[in-house]
Amino acid sequence: MITVGRASLDLTGDHPSFPRSLRGPKPRPEPSKMGKCDGRCTLVAICSLQLIAALQRQVFDFLGYQWAPILANFLHIMAVIMGIFGTVQFRSRYLILYAVWLVLWVGWNSFIICFYLEVGHLSQDRDFLMTFNTSLHRSWWMEHGPGCLVTPVLDSRIAPDDHHVITVSGCLLDYQYIEVLSSALQVLLALFGFVFACYVSKVFQDDEDSFDFIGGFDSYGYQPPQKTSHLQLQPLYTAG
Repeated sequence: MITVGRASLDLTGDHPSFPRSLRGPKPRPEPSKMGKCDGRCTLVAICSLQLIAALQRQVFDFLGYQWAPILANFLHIMAVIMGIFGTVQFRSRYLILYAVWLVLWVGWNSFIICFYLEVGHLSQDRDFLMTFNTSLHRSWWMEHGPGCLVTPVLDSRIAPDDHHVITVSGCLLDYQYIEVLSSALQVLLALFGFVFACYVSKVFQDDEDSFDFIGGFDSYGYQPPQKTSHLQLQPLYTAG
């Protein structure tokens, strides 16, 4: 505010008649007004469960040298972290990317289910699909499943160099079904996450649109120019 005599000029940009194009950027709406906590809290809980399940799966895939699932799990963990960040920081674009990834994640886990159940022409003998043909290892649960008894086969002629042949028996649950259950859990969490991500993202976008429609805060809304009493006109006398 600059004052000269009785005249004043407002240069702060807060005056209602100040041109909209010359004002500063419009502030973001208050977080407390954007989105309901029930949907956001539920989505954060789902993402947390996804993160725990993905980390647990990543550990066992590392132990089994399953390189393709390891890469997919890493991308999934990054996407889940992005989803949590978007939910907490009210970023609808992050939630949209998170939802798109969940569609791909459901497709990947569906493939794993079909792979271990040998649906169609898929066969577990094609180990290169999971290990990129870098090793002969299979799922870690094959030898360490509940109740499994591992017996090494000595003097086997079919064993390659630096490898040994084993027989596994007595398993309460075969490793194929453990992998299938793990993938089914991922699909279930992804479906719930997709639904809530779309819902919360829609809520965020609606709140932003309504905030723009009302013009943000009251001081940034359009108001017609008003007369000011800061400037008073005085008669001017000149010597004739």
